Amino acid sequence: MTDATRRRTSLFARRSWAETSRISEILRRETVGGALLLVGALLALIWSNSPWTEQYQALRDLRLGPAALHLDLSLGTWAADGLLAIFFFVAGLELKREFVAGDLRDPRRAAVPVAAAFGGVLVPALLYVLIAGAGAGRGWAIPTATDIAFALAVLAVVGRFLPPALRTFLLTLAVVDDLIAIVIIAVFYTTDLSILPLLGALVPLVVFALLVQRRVRSWWLLLPLAAATWVLMHESGVHATVAGVLLAFTVPVIRSEAAGGPAAGRGLAEHFEHRFRPISAGVAVPVFAFFSAGVAVGGLTGLTTALTDRVALGIVVGLVIGKPIGILGATWLVSRFTRADPEEGLNWLDALGLSLLGGIGFTVSLLVGELAFGAGSERDDHVKVAVLTGSLLSALLASVVLRARSRVHRQVCEAESVDRDHDGVPDVYDPDPDRPDIR
Repeated sequence: MTDATRRRTSLFARRSWAETSRISEILRRETVGGALLLVGALLALIWSNSPWTEQYQALRDLRLGPAALHLDLSLGTWAADGLLAIFFFVAGLELKREFVAGDLRDPRRAAVPVAAAFGGVLVPALLYVLIAGAGAGRGWAIPTATDIAFALAVLAVVGRFLPPALRTFLLTLAVVDDLIAIVIIAVFYTTDLSILPLLGALVPLVVFALLVQRRVRSWWLLLPLAAATWVLMHESGVHATVAGVLLAFTVPVIRSEAAGGPAAGRGLAEHFEHRFRPISAGVAVPVFAFFSAGVAVGGLTGLTTALTDRVALGIVVGLVIGKPIGILGATWLVSRFTRADPEEGLNWLDALGLSLLGGIGFTVSLLVGELAFGAGSERDDHVKVAVLTGSLLSALLASVVLRARSRVHRQVCEAESVDRDHDGVPDVYDPDPDRPDIR
């Protein structure tokens, strides 16, 4: 195989400089969100295991909202159904951005992370069902999700010198993982479907789509339409967070030709993502973590009791073992059938470290646990303990592997940051470093 062929079929090919810069900016924002997410979860765990646990439960169960619209919901439900809609709106914008204007529009580049994401869903689900049994099969999707904020926070701490291609691979995998999670929630966790509200949700959704297609940014027009779509989706029985994704999919990614086309600057999707990602990462997800992670463990005895539940054991095994096997196995199969090799300087230990990071499931895993077994139930408490335990073990194992690999990659990273022509683009991204005008 020639060098040219190997570059075309590389498993972790280097992306364009523009895409690498954009991914790096997202990583920096997500790592801050991951830290805030961790703070919210720790506060919930400390408070719920303190002498003031009843006050925590009273706050979580406090009901607010208009009863006439069936929106007299608890604060915990508002966090799961309302605030997470913002999270899924941002995820939807990122999904569309990747598939329309990002590297996922190229099937060759998309093949590996898409296959890895599907493998990372199928294997954990299978292991969960085998361990938990058919009686608890409704929770099969709990260990299938990857929490990108937590995963990127760990990566930022232990993998500073990992190649950008690996970081991009993780983010792309998580983007596809989010899409799969959205479909799972919409299809498998919709119970009592009401057709009229569902059809009614299409009206404000279509009006919202027409306005954004005309590049309307007026919040006083768009926000009421988005809220109406969310309320009607909530009334229909479909999980209200799906409304956030549908709204995001209507937002144009590329600027119109009349506005100067792609070269004229960022499109409306990127504008909305820039505005709403800080709200999602800094408010929505940490508040959800605060209201969802609070579980009274009951000391070592309570922890042992929770983890001996077959459901909890299935979740832990799914996250810690199933996720890496699924992601790494799917990646290996792609390399086997396409005869692709890792990029020069990378090896399968790098892929193992990233696949272990995929086992950090939190936000969506907790949400699916509530949908599967009911918020506040005994089994839901076991789910929370299992998700936290599995995510922690995955983070620790990934840290060991990635820290060792980061030391190896440090010298390569420093060499690739050289910019001899001082054009703001590292020479490694220039096809011909001696001719910086050709890129």
